[in-house]
Amino acid sequence: MPTNVTPEYKKAEEAYRKAREPRERLDCLRMMLRTIPKHKGTDHLQADIKTRIKQLTEELAGPKKGGRHSGPSHVVRPEGAAQLCLLGPTNAGKSSLHARFTGSRSDIGPYPYTTHLPVPGMLPFDDIHFQLVDLPPVSADFMEPWLVNALQPADGALLVVDISDPDCLEQIPTILARLAEKKVFLTAQWPGLEQTEAVDLIETDDPFRLTLPTVLIANKSDLDPDPDEVEVLEELLGLRFPTLTMSAETGNGLNDLAPFLFRALEIVRVYTKTPGKPADDDKPFTVRYGGTVLDVARLVHKDIARGLKFARIWGADVFDGQQVGPDHLVSDGDLVELHL
Repeated sequence: MPTNVTPEYKKAEEAYRKAREPRERLDCLRMMLRTIPKHKGTDHLQADIKTRIKQLTEELAGPKKGGRHSGPSHVVRPEGAAQLCLLGPTNAGKSSLHARFTGSRSDIGPYPYTTHLPVPGMLPFDDIHFQLVDLPPVSADFMEPWLVNALQPADGALLVVDISDPDCLEQIPTILARLAEKKVFLTAQWPGLEQTEAVDLIETDDPFRLTLPTVLIANKSDLDPDPDEVEVLEELLGLRFPTLTMSAETGNGLNDLAPFLFRALEIVRVYTKTPGKPADDDKPFTVRYGGTVLDVARLVHKDIARGLKFARIWGADVFDGQQVGPDHLVSDGDLVELHL
């Protein structure tokens, strides 16, 4: 963080950290550039902001008219309770897992770089969905230049490896290093899980550092005769990621992912009702632990959030129909009636 920055810059930077949509991030970047102090101490950061403005502008512009086309958008609009991106080396089975989880039609083949573009799909869990985005593989030789932009809206990452392939000992450090070059860091820390022994050092003064909670997916367990192989891999690499062992081929372990994400991301489901009408009890809105009635109102509609006066709430931690203010913390399963 440059010294003596203005309150306007700090506000824009904080908004950028929270922004999920490309257009919103671009507006925040432009505000950061307008309000950052112009001196030698901020030259590097100014250049970084300008580079990211250029990238996002090109991304949002879409194909150019005439001449060479810039190609399709590589940023997937977040949907569902959370967006998770699948990362991994070539032929680790990412696309096969994605197809099993979401029913997507990802290209699957026994050759490298089958996936060329982001492929979104929805993983159902009870009455909510998680959005899983299959991304192209990362290797020492190549990483798609747009991959970092595609990771920006994500709430976490699924690091998929072929546990039966001895090369994963080299592949994982390579992926971590390639991502770190672009200021993307995979962390073992999830909000809903106990802290691991190895605590990640997070440089909070860098607005462009992206830290994604990560779960290691040990795929192709049907080909690995040693059930302790995952523990050996973690020990050799010094990893502390939470790990799920599964097989896209047999389906073993696939049902463990959605409950893990629900718990690790601290998802809170909130149901709503209009005064005088029945509750909408099959399509909840989702916030995170610590979310408020006002956060729910924002998801319903920005105008409702603006005019919100109070709410009546039904749930385990309140008495039925209790009147609460906009700052009241919601719990999983609450039913909320918003009043303007």
